[in-house]
Order: sequence, then structure tokens, then C-alpha cells
Amino acid sequence: FGMSMITVGMAEEFRDAAISVNSLWPRTIIATDALRAVGGMSLANAARTPAIMAEAAHSILGSAPGDMTGQCLLDEDFLRSQGRKDFSDFSVVPGAPLMTDLFVEEKTSE
Repeated sequence: FGMSMITVGMAEEFRDAAISVNSLWPRTIIATDALRAVGGMSLANAARTPAIMAEAAHSILGSAPGDMTGQCLLDEDFLRSQGRKDFSDFSVVPGAPLMTDLFVEEKTSE
């Protein structure tokens, strides 16, 4: 929550200078050495590679200054909005069920 509020505040503070400030969060857990240390390979096998964050960040950084600012973005949702449809190349184990990151609330249909 704190990082999101900093994003919104800094975006407004730097808006007139055409400096964009955004946050990027993972929708699923990301396979890192830290994840492997606490959860072993069982968690890592339900994760995506860091490449998804890199691709999303690259796309955000490639936008024109000031075009998009004050956004708290999920990597997958943002990449979908940019036209990406296939995310299978980001899975540690292709086809394996992915674990949603801890802070992401899954939408349920009722």
C-alpha cells in the first residue's frame, strides 16, 4: 500500500515536468533465488521467470514521458493491454498451474 501511495504522490508531484512514475507488480510469484530458499522447487515450479517483469518494464519505459503516470500495474494485465496474448514462455514449468502472488486478490464470479 505504501509503495502505491508513493507512486500516486510522486506522479502528481512530477507531472508538470513530464516525468512518469509508475509501479509494476507481479500477478504470479516470480522464480528467484529468494523464493527457492524459502519454498524450494515446489514453489518455483508454480512461478514465472523474471523475464515477464523485464518485458513489462521495458514496455512501460518505452512509452512517451508523461503519457502514463501514477499507475499501479500488474505485469500480466499491462502486457495484455499492449496486445500480448501468450504467456507460456514465462512459465518455469510450461503448462504447470501458476501461484498467484500473495497480494493479488483473485476475482471470483458469483
